[in-house]
Amino acid sequence: MYPEYVDFSVDEFPGGLQSCLEAILMVADEPQQADDLARVLAVDRGQVEAVLQAMRLEYEGGQEGRAPRGFELRHTARGWQYGNRSVFGPVVSAFVTGGQMARLSQTALEVLAIIAYKQPITRAQIAAIRGVNSDGVVRALSVRGLVREQGTDEDSRAALLVTTGLFLEKMGLESLDRLPELAPFMPSVGDMVDQTQDGYDTPDSDGV
Repeated sequence: MYPEYVDFSVDEFPGGLQSCLEAILMVADEPQQADDLARVLAVDRGQVEAVLQAMRLEYEGGQEGRAPRGFELRHTARGWQYGNRSVFGPVVSAFVTGGQMARLSQTALEVLAIIAYKQPITRAQIAAIRGVNSDGVVRALSVRGLVREQGTDEDSRAALLVTTGLFLEKMGLESLDRLPELAPFMPSVGDMVDQTQDGYDTPDSDGV
């Protein structure tokens, strides 16, 4: 039985079923079972399994002289999930602990702010807010000791993220209660109404 909210066909999207699976796995913060993926996409489990196996082989390279990707599609008892290929561990470690990550990027600051104000929060919830997978940024923040996992979400069983004492120290705060209010940085109701009306006046804008 497929969910009532599935009102699409995977064939409507560029790349079909494979691209749909890639899009889901990119934002999932926990391994996904083929049964669940099939239900969400309204396709047969056998189709999902076959495409996932083909994806795993494709990423490993070796076909038509293609080199392996820097990531892999792993299958464990918990399900399917993307991960960094272990051979590239030194490269990832160098990036996270130094080099470009020596100073927090704008993206890292954005993710850190989301965690600070919405904690406890899961990786999937961060991805939903930003509209893009943020696992790499979260890992970088964890390595730098600014965020950590604390407990699990009751519904999804996904790990919950919170800021650390080091975060407070770097921010010069005694507690999270001292975080500045977001209200002064939010648009006024009048501005929001004006933006909405502008959207109606220009139906060809990007917001439509």
